[in-house]
Amino acid sequence: MSRRSRRRHVVEGAEKGLEAIKTEVMRREGYSVDPARPDDVKYEVAQSLGVPLKAGNNGRLTTEEAGRVGGPIGGAMVREMVKMAKEQLVRNRSR
Repeated sequence: MSRRSRRRHVVEGAEKGLEAIKTEVMRREGYSVDPARPDDVKYEVAQSLGVPLKAGNNGRLTTEEAGRVGGPIGGAMVREMVKMAKEQLVRNRSR
């Protein structure tokens, strides 16, 4: 029997900020995102890629299919966070 661990953010309390980033980034990528439920964008991404992701048990989903859905979401978020960090470094240097 496999156990799912709950993901924990490195910075406690960062959940709302990460949800806001996900909402903004995925909107820019052309997806409709409900700010109250930003994680639901994965279903729209899956549908656009032809991946049979649905709410509930997705035990028959292959690792490749899961990666095809998570990759665009996580990749876009990481690019945005790197951009934000670079901008902050530039601001801090100019002080």
